[in-house]
Amino acid sequence: MKICVVGAGAIGGFLGTRLALVRGTQVSALARGTTLVALRDHGWRLEEGGKLLQAPVALAMDDPRELGPQELLILTVKSPALPALAPTLAPLLGADTLVLTAMNGVPWWFASGIAGLGSQPLESVDPGGGIAAALPAAGVIGCVVHAAVSTAAPGIAAHRMGHGLIIGEPAGGDSRRVTRLVELFSQAGFEARASARIRYDIWYKLWGNMTMNPVSALSGATLDRVLDDDLVRAFCSAAMREAADIGARIGCEVRESPEDRHAVTRRLGAAKTSMLQDVEAHRPLELDALVGAVRELGARLGVATPGIDALFGLTRLFGRVHGLYPPT
Repeated sequence: MKICVVGAGAIGGFLGTRLALVRGTQVSALARGTTLVALRDHGWRLEEGGKLLQAPVALAMDDPRELGPQELLILTVKSPALPALAPTLAPLLGADTLVLTAMNGVPWWFASGIAGLGSQPLESVDPGGGIAAALPAAGVIGCVVHAAVSTAAPGIAAHRMGHGLIIGEPAGGDSRRVTRLVELFSQAGFEARASARIRYDIWYKLWGNMTMNPVSALSGATLDRVLDDDLVRAFCSAAMREAADIGARIGCEVRESPEDRHAVTRRLGAAKTSMLQDVEAHRPLELDALVGAVRELGARLGVATPGIDALFGLTRLFGRVHGLYPPT
Protein backbone atom coordinates (compact mmCIF):
# COMPACT_ATOMS: atom_id res chain seq x y z
CA MET A 1 0.00 0.00 0.00
CA LYS A 2 1.36 3.41 -0.97
CA ILE A 3 1.06 5.77 1.98
CA CYS A 4 2.23 9.35 2.40
CA VAL A 5 2.44 11.15 5.74
CA VAL A 6 2.01 14.90 5.39
CA GLY A 7 3.70 16.49 8.39
CA ALA A 8 6.35 14.13 9.75
CA GLY A 9 6.59 15.63 13.23
CA ALA A 10 5.61 13.93 16.48
CA ILE A 11 2.34 12.22 15.48
CA GLY A 12 3.45 11.87 11.86
CA GLY A 13 6.65 10.14 12.91
CA PHE A 14 4.75 7.94 15.34
CA LEU A 15 2.30 6.75 12.69
CA GLY A 16 4.83 6.67 9.85
CA THR A 17 7.42 4.55 11.62
CA ARG A 18 4.99 1.90 12.76
CA LEU A 19 3.22 1.74 9.40
CA ALA A 20 6.56 1.41 7.59
CA LEU A 21 7.28 -1.71 9.65
CA VAL A 22 4.16 -3.43 8.28
CA ARG A 23 4.89 -5.82 5.44
CA GLY A 24 3.66 -4.59 2.07
CA THR A 25 3.60 -0.87 2.86
CA GLN A 26 5.57 1.89 1.15
CA VAL A 27 5.48 4.87 3.49
CA SER A 28 6.68 8.20 2.13
CA ALA A 29 6.81 11.62 3.76
CA LEU A 30 6.09 15.15 2.63
CA ALA A 31 8.41 17.16 4.86
CA ARG A 32 10.79 20.08 4.84
CA GLY A 33 13.87 21.53 6.51
CA THR A 34 15.83 19.51 9.05
CA THR A 35 13.07 16.91 9.30
CA LEU A 36 13.36 16.20 5.58
CA VAL A 37 17.15 15.87 5.85
CA ALA A 38 16.82 13.49 8.81
CA LEU A 39 14.29 11.29 7.02
CA ARG A 40 16.49 11.05 3.95
CA ASP A 41 19.56 10.21 6.02
CA HIS A 42 18.04 7.82 8.58
CA GLY A 43 14.50 6.86 7.52
CA TRP A 44 11.63 6.73 9.99
CA ARG A 45 12.66 6.76 13.66
CA LEU A 46 10.61 6.38 16.83
CA GLU A 47 11.77 6.27 20.45
CA GLU A 48 9.41 3.95 22.29
CA GLY A 49 9.73 1.79 25.38
CA GLY A 50 13.41 2.57 25.78
CA LYS A 51 14.19 1.45 22.22
CA LEU A 52 14.73 3.21 18.93
CA LEU A 53 12.53 1.79 16.18
CA GLN A 54 13.75 2.44 12.65
CA ALA A 55 12.16 1.77 9.27
CA PRO A 56 13.05 2.77 5.72
CA VAL A 57 11.22 5.69 4.17
CA ALA A 58 10.02 5.01 0.63
CA LEU A 59 10.54 8.63 -0.42
CA ALA A 60 11.03 11.85 1.52
CA MET A 61 10.31 14.99 -0.51
CA ASP A 62 9.24 18.61 -0.06
CA ASP A 63 7.41 18.71 -3.39
CA PRO A 64 4.22 16.63 -3.80
CA ARG A 65 4.87 16.33 -7.53
CA GLU A 66 7.88 14.13 -6.78
CA LEU A 67 5.78 11.65 -4.78
CA GLY A 68 2.85 10.97 -7.10
CA PRO A 69 -0.61 9.56 -6.32
CA GLN A 70 -1.00 7.64 -3.06
CA GLU A 71 -3.52 5.12 -1.81
CA LEU A 72 -3.59 6.69 1.65
CA LEU A 73 -2.73 10.26 2.58
CA ILE A 74 -2.33 10.87 6.33
CA LEU A 75 -2.59 14.50 7.38
CA THR A 76 -0.69 15.17 10.61
CA VAL A 77 0.44 18.66 9.67
CA LYS A 78 -0.26 21.47 12.12
CA SER A 79 -3.66 22.97 11.33
CA PRO A 80 -2.44 26.57 10.72
CA ALA A 81 -0.36 25.29 7.79
CA LEU A 82 -3.15 23.37 6.03
CA PRO A 83 -5.01 26.21 4.24
CA ALA A 84 -1.88 27.10 2.27
CA LEU A 85 -0.70 23.50 1.90
CA ALA A 86 -3.94 21.80 0.79
CA PRO A 87 -4.05 23.27 -2.75
CA THR A 88 -0.54 21.89 -3.39
CA LEU A 89 -1.50 18.29 -2.56
CA ALA A 90 -3.29 17.52 -5.84
CA PRO A 91 -0.37 15.42 -7.22
CA LEU A 92 -0.82 13.03 -4.27
CA LEU A 93 -4.49 12.40 -5.01
CA GLY A 94 -5.71 9.61 -7.25
CA ALA A 95 -9.29 8.64 -8.03
CA ASP A 96 -9.51 6.42 -4.93
CA THR A 97 -7.06 8.08 -2.54
CA LEU A 98 -8.17 8.07 1.10
CA VAL A 99 -7.37 11.20 3.12
CA LEU A 100 -7.08 10.46 6.85
CA THR A 101 -7.25 13.55 9.08
CA ALA A 102 -5.15 12.80 12.18
CA MET A 103 -4.90 16.40 13.39
CA ASN A 104 -5.68 18.32 16.56
CA GLY A 105 -9.01 20.02 17.05
CA VAL A 106 -11.92 20.60 14.69
CA PRO A 107 -11.17 19.57 11.08
CA TRP A 108 -12.41 21.62 8.12
CA TRP A 109 -15.12 19.08 7.26
CA PHE A 110 -16.63 18.89 10.76
CA ALA A 111 -19.67 21.15 10.29
CA SER A 112 -20.72 19.80 6.90
CA GLY A 113 -24.22 18.34 6.99
CA ILE A 114 -25.05 19.36 10.57
CA ALA A 115 -28.46 21.02 10.78
CA GLY A 116 -28.40 24.57 12.05
CA LEU A 117 -24.81 25.32 11.04
CA GLY A 118 -25.48 26.39 7.47
CA SER A 119 -23.54 25.44 4.38
CA GLN A 120 -20.60 27.82 4.69
CA PRO A 121 -17.16 26.41 5.61
CA LEU A 122 -15.78 27.12 9.07
CA GLU A 123 -13.78 30.29 8.52
CA SER A 124 -11.69 29.61 11.62
CA VAL A 125 -10.16 26.46 10.12
CA ASP A 126 -10.94 26.73 6.39
CA PRO A 127 -10.96 30.39 5.38
CA GLY A 128 -12.71 30.79 2.07
CA GLY A 129 -13.30 27.04 1.79
CA GLY A 130 -9.93 26.43 0.14
CA ILE A 131 -9.22 23.16 1.96
CA ALA A 132 -12.61 21.66 1.08
CA ALA A 133 -12.09 22.66 -2.55
CA ALA A 134 -8.65 21.04 -2.68
CA LEU A 135 -9.41 17.78 -0.83
CA PRO A 136 -12.50 15.99 -2.21
CA ALA A 137 -14.97 15.15 0.54
CA ALA A 138 -15.57 11.66 -0.86
CA GLY A 139 -12.07 10.55 0.10
CA VAL A 140 -11.95 12.00 3.61
CA ILE A 141 -11.94 9.80 6.72
CA GLY A 142 -11.72 11.09 10.30
CA CYS A 143 -9.22 9.93 12.87
CA VAL A 144 -8.68 10.72 16.55
CA VAL A 145 -5.27 9.96 18.05
CA HIS A 146 -5.07 9.19 21.75
CA ALA A 147 -1.32 9.21 22.41
CA ALA A 148 1.30 11.41 24.03
CA VAL A 149 4.11 11.94 21.54
CA SER A 150 6.74 14.64 21.20
CA THR A 151 9.62 15.42 18.87
CA ALA A 152 12.93 14.37 20.42
CA ALA A 153 14.94 15.77 17.50
CA PRO A 154 14.26 16.45 13.82
CA GLY A 155 13.00 13.18 12.34
CA ILE A 156 12.70 11.41 15.70
CA ALA A 157 9.31 10.98 17.37
CA ALA A 158 9.31 10.15 21.08
CA HIS A 159 6.33 8.16 22.34
CA ARG A 160 5.33 8.56 26.00
CA MET A 161 2.00 6.81 26.35
CA GLY A 162 -1.10 5.65 24.49
CA HIS A 163 -1.63 3.81 21.18
CA GLY A 164 -5.30 4.59 20.63
CA LEU A 165 -6.71 5.42 17.20
CA ILE A 166 -10.39 5.97 16.44
CA ILE A 167 -11.31 5.94 12.75
CA GLY A 168 -14.64 6.74 11.14
CA GLU A 169 -16.60 8.14 8.24
CA PRO A 170 -17.39 11.87 8.58
CA ALA A 171 -21.06 11.16 7.79
CA GLY A 172 -21.17 8.36 10.37
CA GLY A 173 -22.02 4.69 10.01
CA ASP A 174 -19.82 1.80 8.95
CA SER A 175 -17.80 1.23 5.79
CA ARG A 176 -15.43 -1.30 4.30
CA ARG A 177 -12.69 1.28 3.89
CA VAL A 178 -12.77 2.17 7.58
CA THR A 179 -12.54 -1.54 8.40
CA ARG A 180 -9.49 -1.83 6.13
CA LEU A 181 -7.76 1.08 7.83
CA VAL A 182 -8.49 -0.31 11.29
CA GLU A 183 -6.93 -3.60 10.18
CA LEU A 184 -3.88 -1.80 8.78
CA PHE A 185 -3.22 0.24 11.92
CA SER A 186 -3.85 -2.79 14.12
CA GLN A 187 -1.13 -4.63 12.20
CA ALA A 188 1.14 -1.66 12.96
CA GLY A 189 0.62 -2.13 16.70
CA PHE A 190 -2.04 0.49 17.35
CA GLU A 191 -5.17 0.00 19.44
CA ALA A 192 -7.37 0.94 16.50
CA ARG A 193 -11.14 0.80 16.41
CA ALA A 194 -13.89 1.89 14.07
CA SER A 195 -16.42 4.50 15.14
CA ALA A 196 -19.88 5.12 13.76
CA ARG A 197 -19.78 8.61 15.38
CA ILE A 198 -16.38 10.06 14.61
CA ARG A 199 -17.66 13.64 15.05
CA TYR A 200 -18.52 12.82 18.65
CA ASP A 201 -15.09 11.27 19.22
CA ILE A 202 -13.43 14.40 17.85
CA TRP A 203 -15.62 16.63 20.00
CA TYR A 204 -15.02 14.57 23.14
CA LYS A 205 -11.25 14.81 22.79
CA LEU A 206 -11.52 18.52 21.98
CA TRP A 207 -13.74 19.08 25.03
CA GLY A 208 -10.96 17.72 27.20
CA ASN A 209 -8.03 19.63 25.70
CA MET A 210 -9.47 22.91 24.38
CA THR A 211 -8.79 24.54 27.77
CA MET A 212 -5.72 22.65 28.93
CA ASN A 213 -3.73 23.46 25.78
CA PRO A 214 -4.10 27.26 25.71
CA VAL A 215 -3.93 27.65 29.49
CA SER A 216 -0.68 25.70 29.60
CA ALA A 217 0.66 27.74 26.67
CA LEU A 218 -0.17 31.02 28.42
CA SER A 219 1.21 29.99 31.79
CA GLY A 220 4.03 27.61 30.88
CA ALA A 221 2.54 25.16 33.39
CA THR A 222 2.32 21.40 33.09
CA LEU A 223 -1.10 19.77 33.40
CA ASP A 224 -0.77 18.92 37.07
CA ARG A 225 -0.06 22.55 37.98
CA VAL A 226 -2.98 23.80 35.87
CA LEU A 227 -5.36 21.50 37.73
CA ASP A 228 -3.84 22.26 41.14
CA ASP A 229 -4.91 25.92 40.89
CA ASP A 230 -8.53 26.14 42.06
CA LEU A 231 -9.30 29.36 40.19
CA VAL A 232 -7.79 28.17 36.91
CA ARG A 233 -9.51 24.81 37.17
CA ALA A 234 -12.86 26.53 37.79
CA PHE A 235 -12.33 28.77 34.75
CA CYS A 236 -11.54 25.72 32.60
CA SER A 237 -14.66 23.97 33.89
CA ALA A 238 -16.84 26.95 32.97
CA ALA A 239 -15.48 27.02 29.41
CA MET A 240 -15.99 23.27 29.14
CA ARG A 241 -19.63 23.64 30.13
CA GLU A 242 -20.09 26.15 27.31
CA ALA A 243 -18.52 23.69 24.86
CA ALA A 244 -20.73 20.91 26.20
CA ASP A 245 -23.80 23.06 25.47
CA ILE A 246 -22.64 23.49 21.87
CA GLY A 247 -21.94 19.77 21.56
CA ALA A 248 -25.41 18.86 22.79
CA ARG A 249 -26.93 20.93 19.97
CA ILE A 250 -24.93 19.25 17.20
CA GLY A 251 -25.37 15.63 18.23
CA CYS A 252 -22.15 15.44 20.26
CA GLU A 253 -23.54 15.41 23.79
CA VAL A 254 -20.91 14.85 26.48
CA ARG A 255 -22.43 13.12 29.50
CA GLU A 256 -19.44 13.58 31.81
CA SER A 257 -18.84 16.62 33.99
CA PRO A 258 -15.73 18.78 33.65
CA GLU A 259 -14.59 17.41 37.00
CA ASP A 260 -14.82 13.87 35.63
CA ARG A 261 -12.56 14.88 32.77
CA HIS A 262 -10.11 16.65 35.05
CA ALA A 263 -9.71 13.38 36.97
CA VAL A 264 -8.71 11.65 33.72
CA THR A 265 -6.28 14.45 32.84
CA ARG A 266 -4.63 14.17 36.26
CA ARG A 267 -3.44 10.69 35.36
CA LEU A 268 -1.11 12.27 32.79
CA GLY A 269 0.86 13.85 35.64
CA ALA A 270 3.35 16.63 34.89
CA ALA A 271 2.79 16.46 31.13
CA LYS A 272 3.31 19.27 28.67
CA THR A 273 0.48 19.87 26.22
CA SER A 274 1.16 20.01 22.50
CA MET A 275 0.50 23.76 22.50
CA LEU A 276 3.02 24.36 25.28
CA GLN A 277 5.54 22.33 23.29
CA ASP A 278 4.79 24.54 20.28
CA VAL A 279 5.39 27.69 22.35
CA GLU A 280 8.71 26.36 23.59
CA ALA A 281 9.74 25.45 20.03
CA HIS A 282 8.44 28.80 18.70
CA ARG A 283 5.96 27.09 16.37
CA PRO A 284 2.59 28.61 15.35
CA LEU A 285 -0.27 27.99 17.77
CA GLU A 286 -3.09 25.64 16.74
CA LEU A 287 -5.50 28.01 18.42
CA ASP A 288 -8.17 28.23 15.72
CA ALA A 289 -8.76 24.48 15.44
CA LEU A 290 -8.89 24.05 19.22
CA VAL A 291 -10.72 27.17 20.39
CA GLY A 292 -11.62 29.46 17.48
CA ALA A 293 -13.73 26.81 15.79
CA VAL A 294 -15.68 26.21 19.00
CA ARG A 295 -16.43 29.95 19.23
CA GLU A 296 -17.57 29.96 15.61
CA LEU A 297 -19.86 26.98 16.13
CA GLY A 298 -21.32 28.65 19.21
CA ALA A 299 -21.95 31.87 17.28
CA ARG A 300 -23.75 30.01 14.50
CA LEU A 301 -25.97 28.30 17.05
CA GLY A 302 -26.59 31.38 19.18
CA VAL A 303 -24.79 29.96 22.22
CA ALA A 304 -23.03 32.51 24.44
CA THR A 305 -19.37 31.60 25.09
CA PRO A 306 -17.87 34.22 27.43
CA GLY A 307 -15.31 31.84 28.93
CA ILE A 308 -14.23 30.48 25.56
CA ASP A 309 -14.09 34.04 24.19
CA ALA A 310 -11.79 35.15 27.02
CA LEU A 311 -9.56 32.11 26.57
CA PHE A 312 -9.33 32.69 22.82
CA GLY A 313 -8.64 36.41 23.16
CA LEU A 314 -5.92 36.03 25.78
CA THR A 315 -4.17 33.24 23.91
CA ARG A 316 -4.47 35.06 20.60
CA LEU A 317 -2.88 38.16 22.14
CA PHE A 318 -0.11 36.06 23.66
CA GLY A 319 0.49 34.43 20.29
CA ARG A 320 0.63 37.75 18.46
CA VAL A 321 3.04 39.29 20.97
CA HIS A 322 5.36 36.29 20.58
CA GLY A 323 5.01 35.93 16.81
CA LEU A 324 3.10 32.65 17.06
CA TYR A 325 -0.27 33.79 15.67
CA PRO A 326 -1.11 35.99 12.65
CA PRO A 327 -1.14 39.71 13.51
CA THR A 328 -4.47 40.37 11.81
